[in-house]
Amino acid sequence: MRKKWHKIIGTILLTLSIFILAGCGKSASANTNKTITVGSQGSDLEIWQHIAKSSQAKSAGLKIKVKEITDGAQLNKATTEGEVDVNAFQSWSYYQAYNKQNPNGKLAALGTTYLEPLGIYSKKYKKISDIPDGTTIAIANNPANTSRDLLLLQKAGLITLDKGFDALSNTKDIKSNPKNLKFKEIDDTTGPRVLNDVDVVLISNTVALDGGLHVLTDSIYHESVDQSTKDNVNILATAKKNKNNAQYKKLVKLYHNKKIQKYINKKYYGTKIEVNKPLSYLK
Repeated sequence: MRKKWHKIIGTILLTLSIFILAGCGKSASANTNKTITVGSQGSDLEIWQHIAKSSQAKSAGLKIKVKEITDGAQLNKATTEGEVDVNAFQSWSYYQAYNKQNPNGKLAALGTTYLEPLGIYSKKYKKISDIPDGTTIAIANNPANTSRDLLLLQKAGLITLDKGFDALSNTKDIKSNPKNLKFKEIDDTTGPRVLNDVDVVLISNTVALDGGLHVLTDSIYHESVDQSTKDNVNILATAKKNKNNAQYKKLVKLYHNKKIQKYINKKYYGTKIEVNKPLSYLK
């Protein structure tokens, strides 16, 4: 009788073990096959919509859903709160500024994607030296892009910035302004529309492309790709708790796939310059 009970108990335990292992298997499989929601905007949104449908994504075993959120701060917030798994829109400097301003809702960078040269545009002047004293220049009204705009104006020889100028600096940190330039802060998504009303406007390439402008041919001055512009390299970002997520990291490798890059270069006329570097390159 005792042997019989031992046999029954053994059978029950074996059955439970099989169910538990099967459950674990399903859980692991569900995690691996989870659809990744990528939040984006502008031309980056179009890129990730293409990637999501691509055979390269399928080969990598990645199911991608793309969600549009047009406000950068809201997109980062949606990422930290889990509404979006990974976002694709921001530069390293924008990411750093956001984390400084939101210490309780930080992001983590997953990898580098590209650099789009920021451009100075004007319908009135054909070159930087044509810009006269007292000219009003429209610049971005968000911290990271404000500082990036001012750094480009310094590189163009129009102003000089304080030595400690950083990603959160602004017009108060201008050391020298020999042409007495005036600065008008605008929503940086409106640059192409403002171009008819202001003599000089700084416009990011994503926004410029959306407005039918090409930074390499239509701007009167633009960033060059070198060490001085590494803070402007774009990244993929996720919530800090997900920084080691292997599936999310696969998105970086997928972005740099040769066929994906061929599509991007053709569609955006070479204005999204691939940067395939470790994150240590940006630090």
